[in-house]
Amino acid sequence: MSGDDSQVLGNVIKIDDERIRGHLDRIVRGTVEETLNALLEAEADRLVGAGRYERSGERRDYRSGHYERQLHTKAGEVTLKVPKLRRQALETAIIERYRRRESSVEEALMEMYLAGVSVRRVEDITEALWGTRVSPSAVSDLNKKIYERIEAWRNQPITAEHPYVYLDGIVMKRTWAGEVRNVSLLVAIGVNAGGYREILGICEGAKEDKSGWSSFLRHLKDRGLKGVQLIVSDACMGLMESAGEFFPDARWQRCVVHWYRNVFGQVPTTKVREVAAMLKAIHAAEDIEAAKSKAEMVVDKLRSQRLQRAADLVHNTVSETLAYYAFPEEHWRRIRTNNPLERLMREIRRRTRVVGAFPDGQSCLNLAAARLRHIAGTSWSSKRYLTMDALIKSEQKLQTA
Repeated sequence: MSGDDSQVLGNVIKIDDERIRGHLDRIVRGTVEETLNALLEAEADRLVGAGRYERSGERRDYRSGHYERQLHTKAGEVTLKVPKLRRQALETAIIERYRRRESSVEEALMEMYLAGVSVRRVEDITEALWGTRVSPSAVSDLNKKIYERIEAWRNQPITAEHPYVYLDGIVMKRTWAGEVRNVSLLVAIGVNAGGYREILGICEGAKEDKSGWSSFLRHLKDRGLKGVQLIVSDACMGLMESAGEFFPDARWQRCVVHWYRNVFGQVPTTKVREVAAMLKAIHAAEDIEAAKSKAEMVVDKLRSQRLQRAADLVHNTVSETLAYYAFPEEHWRRIRTNNPLERLMREIRRRTRVVGAFPDGQSCLNLAAARLRHIAGTSWSSKRYLTMDALIKSEQKLQTA
Protein backbone atom coordinates (compact mmCIF):
# COMPACT_ATOMS: atom_id res chain seq x y z
CA MET A 1 0.00 0.00 0.00
CA SER A 2 1.41 3.37 -0.99
CA GLY A 3 1.91 6.28 1.38
CA ASP A 4 -0.89 8.23 -0.28
CA ASP A 5 -3.34 5.35 0.23
CA SER A 6 -2.40 5.16 3.95
CA GLN A 7 -3.01 8.87 4.32
CA VAL A 8 -6.43 8.63 2.68
CA LEU A 9 -7.40 5.58 4.78
CA GLY A 10 -6.21 7.35 7.93
CA ASN A 11 -8.50 10.27 7.17
CA VAL A 12 -11.43 7.91 6.57
CA ILE A 13 -11.21 6.15 9.96
CA LYS A 14 -10.35 9.27 12.01
CA ILE A 15 -12.34 9.30 15.27
CA ASP A 16 -13.85 12.43 16.78
CA ASP A 17 -12.53 12.05 20.34
CA GLU A 18 -14.33 15.12 21.68
CA ARG A 19 -17.73 13.94 20.42
CA ILE A 20 -17.25 10.45 21.83
CA ARG A 21 -16.10 11.83 25.17
CA GLY A 22 -19.10 14.14 25.35
CA HIS A 23 -21.44 11.28 24.47
CA LEU A 24 -19.93 9.08 27.19
CA ASP A 25 -20.22 11.91 29.70
CA ARG A 26 -23.92 12.25 28.92
CA ILE A 27 -24.44 8.49 29.29
CA VAL A 28 -22.63 8.39 32.64
CA ARG A 29 -24.38 11.53 33.90
CA GLY A 30 -27.77 10.11 32.88
CA THR A 31 -27.05 6.84 34.67
CA VAL A 32 -25.97 8.66 37.85
CA GLU A 33 -29.07 10.86 37.74
CA GLU A 34 -31.38 7.87 37.22
CA THR A 35 -29.76 5.92 40.07
CA LEU A 36 -29.93 8.79 42.55
CA ASN A 37 -33.57 9.53 41.76
CA ALA A 38 -34.41 5.84 42.17
CA LEU A 39 -32.77 5.95 45.62
CA LEU A 40 -34.84 9.01 46.54
CA GLU A 41 -38.02 7.25 45.46
CA ALA A 42 -37.12 4.19 47.54
CA GLU A 43 -36.45 6.39 50.55
CA ALA A 44 -39.82 8.09 50.10
CA ASP A 45 -41.56 4.71 49.91
CA ARG A 46 -39.92 3.71 53.20
CA LEU A 47 -41.01 6.87 55.00
CA VAL A 48 -44.57 6.74 53.63
CA GLY A 49 -44.93 3.03 54.32
CA ALA A 50 -46.29 2.35 50.85
CA GLY A 51 -45.32 2.69 47.21
CA ARG A 52 -46.70 5.28 44.81
CA TYR A 53 -50.51 4.78 44.38
CA GLU A 54 -50.35 1.67 46.61
CA ARG A 55 -53.21 0.93 49.02
CA SER A 56 -51.78 -0.24 52.31
CA GLY A 57 -52.86 -0.35 55.94
CA GLU A 58 -49.29 0.45 56.96
CA ARG A 59 -49.30 3.83 55.15
CA ARG A 60 -48.01 6.64 57.42
CA ASP A 61 -47.94 9.58 55.00
CA TYR A 62 -48.85 10.75 51.50
CA ARG A 63 -46.79 12.16 48.65
CA SER A 64 -47.26 15.74 47.54
CA GLY A 65 -45.32 16.04 44.30
CA HIS A 66 -41.62 16.80 44.18
CA TYR A 67 -39.13 19.62 43.76
CA GLU A 68 -35.96 19.70 41.71
CA ARG A 69 -32.50 20.27 43.06
CA GLN A 70 -29.19 20.42 41.25
CA LEU A 71 -26.36 18.26 42.54
CA HIS A 72 -22.75 18.51 41.40
CA THR A 73 -21.14 15.10 40.96
CA LYS A 74 -17.91 13.87 39.41
CA ALA A 75 -19.97 12.96 36.33
CA GLY A 76 -21.28 16.52 36.08
CA GLU A 77 -24.40 18.35 37.24
CA VAL A 78 -27.49 16.17 37.66
CA THR A 79 -31.09 17.04 38.51
CA LEU A 80 -32.58 15.41 41.58
CA LYS A 81 -36.35 15.07 41.81
CA VAL A 82 -36.82 15.14 45.56
CA PRO A 83 -40.22 13.79 46.69
CA LYS A 84 -42.28 16.02 48.99
CA LEU A 85 -44.34 14.47 51.79
CA ARG A 86 -47.37 16.01 53.47
CA ARG A 87 -46.50 15.28 57.11
CA GLN A 88 -42.74 15.03 57.24
CA ALA A 89 -39.62 16.27 55.51
CA LEU A 90 -37.60 13.91 53.39
CA GLU A 91 -34.19 13.62 55.03
CA THR A 92 -31.86 11.28 53.17
CA ALA A 93 -28.20 10.44 53.17
CA ILE A 94 -28.00 11.80 49.61
CA ILE A 95 -29.28 15.23 50.63
CA GLU A 96 -27.05 15.29 53.72
CA ARG A 97 -24.02 14.51 51.60
CA TYR A 98 -25.08 17.27 49.25
CA ARG A 99 -25.35 19.72 52.10
CA ARG A 100 -21.91 18.77 53.38
CA ARG A 101 -20.51 19.08 49.88
CA GLU A 102 -22.23 22.44 49.41
CA SER A 103 -20.87 23.64 52.73
CA SER A 104 -17.34 22.42 52.03
CA VAL A 105 -17.35 24.04 48.58
CA GLU A 106 -18.53 27.31 50.10
CA GLU A 107 -15.82 27.18 52.75
CA ALA A 108 -13.22 26.48 50.06
CA LEU A 109 -14.42 29.44 47.98
CA MET A 110 -14.33 31.72 51.02
CA GLU A 111 -10.83 30.63 51.93
CA MET A 112 -9.67 31.19 48.34
CA TYR A 113 -11.12 34.70 48.38
CA LEU A 114 -9.63 35.55 51.78
CA ALA A 115 -6.26 34.22 50.63
CA GLY A 116 -6.24 36.81 47.87
CA VAL A 117 -7.72 34.96 44.90
CA SER A 118 -9.80 37.28 42.70
CA VAL A 119 -13.50 36.56 42.11
CA ARG A 120 -12.86 35.90 38.43
CA ARG A 121 -10.14 33.42 39.32
CA VAL A 122 -12.48 31.74 41.82
CA GLU A 123 -14.98 31.23 39.00
CA ASP A 124 -12.28 29.67 36.82
CA ILE A 125 -11.18 27.33 39.61
CA THR A 126 -14.72 26.13 40.33
CA GLU A 127 -15.26 25.40 36.65
CA ALA A 128 -12.02 23.39 36.52
CA LEU A 129 -12.82 21.41 39.69
CA TRP A 130 -16.56 20.86 39.48
CA GLY A 131 -17.42 21.51 35.83
CA THR A 132 -19.63 24.56 36.54
CA ARG A 133 -18.90 28.22 37.19
CA VAL A 134 -20.07 30.00 40.30
CA SER A 135 -23.15 32.04 39.48
CA PRO A 136 -23.16 35.83 40.10
CA SER A 137 -25.82 35.37 42.79
CA ALA A 138 -23.66 32.75 44.52
CA VAL A 139 -20.70 35.14 44.48
CA SER A 140 -22.90 37.90 45.91
CA ASP A 141 -24.13 35.63 48.72
CA LEU A 142 -20.58 34.47 49.32
CA ASN A 143 -19.33 38.05 49.64
CA LYS A 144 -22.05 38.87 52.17
CA LYS A 145 -21.00 35.95 54.37
CA ILE A 146 -17.34 36.88 53.98
CA TYR A 147 -17.95 40.50 54.95
CA GLU A 148 -19.98 39.46 57.98
CA ARG A 149 -17.02 37.39 59.18
CA ILE A 150 -14.60 40.22 58.42
CA GLU A 151 -16.66 42.74 60.40
CA ALA A 152 -16.83 40.33 63.35
CA TRP A 153 -13.05 39.87 63.17
CA ARG A 154 -12.39 43.62 62.83
CA ASN A 155 -14.39 44.39 65.95
CA GLN A 156 -13.42 41.48 68.19
CA PRO A 157 -12.09 42.40 71.67
CA ILE A 158 -8.34 42.94 72.15
CA THR A 159 -7.58 40.95 75.28
CA ALA A 160 -3.80 40.83 75.84
CA GLU A 161 -1.47 43.72 76.64
CA HIS A 162 0.60 45.00 73.72
CA PRO A 163 3.79 46.82 74.77
CA TYR A 164 4.75 47.60 71.17
CA VAL A 165 2.27 48.99 68.64
CA TYR A 166 2.98 49.87 65.00
CA LEU A 167 0.75 52.31 63.11
CA ASP A 168 0.63 53.28 59.44
CA GLY A 169 -1.76 54.30 56.70
CA ILE A 170 -2.13 53.40 53.04
CA VAL A 171 -3.85 55.48 50.37
CA MET A 172 -6.18 53.73 47.92
CA LYS A 173 -8.29 54.98 45.01
CA ARG A 174 -12.08 55.16 45.00
CA THR A 175 -14.61 56.55 42.54
CA TRP A 176 -16.82 59.39 43.68
CA ALA A 177 -19.41 61.02 41.40
CA GLY A 178 -17.45 59.95 38.35
CA GLU A 179 -14.14 61.15 39.79
CA VAL A 180 -11.29 59.13 41.27
CA ARG A 181 -10.41 60.25 44.78
CA ASN A 182 -8.18 59.02 47.59
CA VAL A 183 -9.30 57.05 50.61
CA SER A 184 -6.98 56.15 53.48
CA LEU A 185 -6.88 52.86 55.35
CA LEU A 186 -5.34 53.04 58.83
CA VAL A 187 -3.72 49.85 60.12
CA ALA A 188 -2.31 48.79 63.50
CA ILE A 189 -0.35 45.72 64.54
CA GLY A 190 1.19 44.96 67.91
CA VAL A 191 3.55 42.68 69.75
CA ASN A 192 1.81 41.20 72.78
CA ALA A 193 3.28 40.38 76.18
CA GLY A 194 4.17 36.89 74.93
CA GLY A 195 6.25 38.28 72.06
CA TYR A 196 3.81 37.34 69.27
CA ARG A 197 2.58 39.71 66.57
CA GLU A 198 -1.14 40.44 66.21
CA ILE A 199 -3.13 42.49 63.72
CA LEU A 200 -4.98 44.88 65.99
CA GLY A 201 -7.21 46.72 63.56
CA ILE A 202 -7.91 48.37 60.24
CA CYS A 203 -10.32 51.25 59.60
CA GLU A 204 -11.16 53.66 56.85
CA GLY A 205 -10.08 57.27 57.28
CA ALA A 206 -11.04 60.11 54.97
CA LYS A 207 -7.41 61.16 55.21
CA GLU A 208 -4.48 60.66 57.55
CA ASP A 209 -5.17 63.66 59.79
CA LYS A 210 -5.77 64.14 63.50
CA SER A 211 -9.48 63.36 63.37
CA GLY A 212 -8.85 60.17 61.37
CA TRP A 213 -6.15 58.91 63.73
CA SER A 214 -8.18 59.90 66.81
CA SER A 215 -11.15 57.90 65.56
CA PHE A 216 -8.93 54.88 64.83
CA LEU A 217 -7.14 54.98 68.19
CA ARG A 218 -10.46 55.35 70.00
CA HIS A 219 -11.67 52.27 68.10
CA LEU A 220 -8.62 50.31 69.30
CA LYS A 221 -8.91 51.49 72.89
CA ASP A 222 -12.63 50.79 73.08
CA ARG A 223 -11.92 47.22 71.98
CA GLY A 224 -9.46 46.79 74.85
CA LEU A 225 -6.00 47.84 73.65
CA LYS A 226 -3.87 48.43 76.76
CA GLY A 227 -0.35 48.13 78.13
CA VAL A 228 1.13 50.19 75.27
CA GLN A 229 4.67 51.33 76.04
CA LEU A 230 5.96 52.28 72.58
CA ILE A 231 4.18 53.43 69.43
CA VAL A 232 6.19 53.10 66.22
CA SER A 233 5.13 55.07 63.15
CA ASP A 234 6.08 57.60 60.54
CA ALA A 235 5.57 61.29 61.32
CA CYS A 236 1.98 61.16 60.08
CA MET A 237 0.06 64.38 60.41
CA GLY A 238 -1.92 64.42 63.63
CA LEU A 239 -0.83 60.95 64.75
CA MET A 240 1.52 62.06 67.52
CA GLU A 241 -1.11 64.34 69.05
CA SER A 242 -3.78 61.64 68.91
CA ALA A 243 -1.46 59.01 70.36
CA GLY A 244 -0.65 61.33 73.26
CA GLU A 245 -4.34 61.76 74.02
CA PHE A 246 -5.27 58.08 74.06
CA PHE A 247 -2.01 56.54 75.31
CA PRO A 248 -0.29 59.28 77.34
CA ASP A 249 2.16 56.91 79.03
CA ALA A 250 3.48 55.48 75.76
CA ARG A 251 6.66 56.70 74.09
CA TRP A 252 6.67 57.53 70.39
CA GLN A 253 9.34 56.11 68.07
CA ARG A 254 9.62 57.74 64.67
CA CYS A 255 10.45 55.14 62.03
CA VAL A 256 14.18 55.42 61.35
CA VAL A 257 13.85 54.37 57.69
CA HIS A 258 11.20 56.98 56.95
CA TRP A 259 13.31 59.58 58.73
CA TYR A 260 16.31 58.72 56.56
CA ARG A 261 14.19 59.24 53.45
CA ASN A 262 13.05 62.62 54.74
CA VAL A 263 16.68 63.68 55.19
CA PHE A 264 17.68 62.32 51.76
CA GLY A 265 15.05 64.58 50.24
CA GLN A 266 17.11 67.57 51.44
CA VAL A 267 20.46 66.55 49.90
CA PRO A 268 21.75 66.20 46.32
CA THR A 269 21.56 62.72 44.79
CA THR A 270 25.34 62.53 44.66
CA LYS A 271 25.50 62.93 48.45
CA VAL A 272 22.83 60.39 49.44
CA ARG A 273 25.21 57.47 49.99
CA GLU A 274 27.57 59.51 52.13
CA VAL A 275 24.74 61.00 54.20
CA ALA A 276 23.17 57.53 54.62
CA ALA A 277 26.38 56.25 56.23
CA MET A 278 26.44 59.23 58.57
CA LEU A 279 22.83 58.74 59.68
CA LYS A 280 23.19 55.00 60.21
CA ALA A 281 26.14 55.67 62.49
CA ILE A 282 23.80 57.55 64.82
CA HIS A 283 21.60 54.50 65.35
CA ALA A 284 24.54 52.13 65.63
CA ALA A 285 25.64 53.80 68.88
CA GLU A 286 25.76 51.70 72.04
CA ASP A 287 23.44 53.97 74.08
CA ILE A 288 21.33 57.08 73.73
CA GLU A 289 24.03 59.47 74.95
CA ALA A 290 26.47 58.19 72.34
CA ALA A 291 23.72 58.49 69.71
CA LYS A 292 23.05 62.13 70.62
CA SER A 293 26.76 62.91 70.53
CA LYS A 294 27.05 61.30 67.10
CA ALA A 295 24.02 63.24 65.88
CA GLU A 296 25.71 66.54 66.84
CA MET A 297 28.76 65.52 64.83
CA VAL A 298 26.56 64.69 61.83
CA VAL A 299 24.84 68.08 62.05
CA ASP A 300 28.21 69.88 62.12
CA LYS A 301 29.45 67.88 59.13
CA LEU A 302 26.32 68.58 57.11
CA ARG A 303 26.64 72.28 57.80
CA SER A 304 30.30 72.23 56.79
CA GLN A 305 29.15 70.78 53.45
CA ARG A 306 26.57 73.56 53.12
CA LEU A 307 23.66 71.12 53.46
CA GLN A 308 21.83 73.49 55.79
CA ARG A 309 18.29 72.14 55.38
CA ALA A 310 19.40 68.57 56.00
CA ALA A 311 21.40 69.71 59.04
CA ASP A 312 18.39 71.55 60.49
CA LEU A 313 16.13 68.51 59.94
CA VAL A 314 18.57 66.22 61.75
CA HIS A 315 19.06 68.70 64.57
CA ASN A 316 15.33 69.27 65.12
CA THR A 317 14.00 65.73 64.76
CA VAL A 318 16.74 63.19 65.58
CA SER A 319 15.47 62.88 69.17
CA GLU A 320 12.19 61.45 67.79
CA THR A 321 14.12 58.47 66.39
CA LEU A 322 15.89 57.55 69.66
CA ALA A 323 12.99 56.40 71.85
CA TYR A 324 13.88 52.74 71.32
CA TYR A 325 17.02 53.14 73.47
CA ALA A 326 14.77 53.05 76.56
CA PHE A 327 13.93 49.41 75.83
CA PRO A 328 15.95 46.15 75.91
CA GLU A 329 18.87 46.12 73.49
CA GLU A 330 17.79 42.83 71.90
CA HIS A 331 14.58 44.59 70.76
CA TRP A 332 16.21 47.66 69.20
CA ARG A 333 16.49 46.40 65.65
CA ARG A 334 12.80 45.49 65.45
CA ILE A 335 11.24 48.45 67.25
CA ARG A 336 13.08 51.37 65.65
CA THR A 337 11.43 50.97 62.23
CA ASN A 338 7.95 50.35 60.91
CA ASN A 339 9.18 47.51 58.69
CA PRO A 340 6.92 44.81 60.23
CA LEU A 341 3.86 46.80 59.19
CA GLU A 342 5.35 47.91 55.86
CA ARG A 343 5.45 44.27 54.74
CA LEU A 344 1.73 43.91 55.44
CA MET A 345 1.03 47.12 53.54
CA ARG A 346 2.78 45.66 50.51
CA GLU A 347 0.52 42.60 50.77
CA ILE A 348 -2.56 44.84 50.81
CA ARG A 349 -1.24 46.77 47.82
CA ARG A 350 -0.57 43.55 45.90
CA ARG A 351 -4.06 42.22 46.64
CA THR A 352 -5.86 45.45 45.70
CA ARG A 353 -3.76 46.42 42.69
CA VAL A 354 -5.93 44.43 40.28
CA VAL A 355 -9.04 46.36 41.34
CA GLY A 356 -7.79 49.84 40.48
CA ALA A 357 -10.40 52.28 41.80
CA PHE A 358 -12.96 50.92 44.27
CA PRO A 359 -16.65 51.87 44.00
CA ASP A 360 -16.66 52.99 47.64
CA GLY A 361 -14.53 53.07 50.76
CA GLN A 362 -16.31 50.12 52.37
CA SER A 363 -15.44 47.71 49.56
CA CYS A 364 -11.83 48.86 49.74
CA LEU A 365 -11.80 48.28 53.50
CA ASN A 366 -13.42 44.86 53.16
CA LEU A 367 -10.88 43.58 50.66
CA ALA A 368 -7.88 44.88 52.62
CA ALA A 369 -9.29 43.49 55.88
CA ALA A 370 -9.90 40.14 54.20
CA ARG A 371 -6.23 39.94 53.28
CA LEU A 372 -5.12 40.86 56.80
CA ARG A 373 -7.51 38.32 58.32
CA HIS A 374 -5.99 35.62 56.16
CA ILE A 375 -2.44 36.62 57.16
CA ALA A 376 -3.45 36.60 60.83
CA GLY A 377 -4.35 32.93 60.46
CA THR A 378 -0.95 31.94 59.05
CA SER A 379 2.44 31.36 60.67
CA TRP A 380 2.91 35.15 60.68
CA SER A 381 1.17 35.33 64.05
CA SER A 382 2.17 31.92 65.41
CA LYS A 383 5.95 32.51 65.34
CA ARG A 384 7.44 34.33 68.31
CA TYR A 385 8.67 37.72 67.11
CA LEU A 386 10.44 38.93 70.27
CA THR A 387 11.54 37.41 73.55
CA MET A 388 9.94 39.61 76.19
CA ASP A 389 11.83 38.42 79.29
CA ALA A 390 14.15 41.43 79.36
CA LEU A 391 11.24 43.87 79.08
CA ILE A 392 9.37 42.11 81.89
CA LYS A 393 12.44 42.24 84.14
CA SER A 394 12.96 45.95 83.48
CA GLU A 395 9.30 46.62 84.39
CA GLN A 396 9.70 44.67 87.62
CA LYS A 397 12.78 46.73 88.52
CA LEU A 398 10.84 49.97 87.97
CA GLN A 399 7.98 48.74 90.14
CA THR A 400 10.29 47.79 93.02
CA ALA A 401 12.45 50.93 92.76
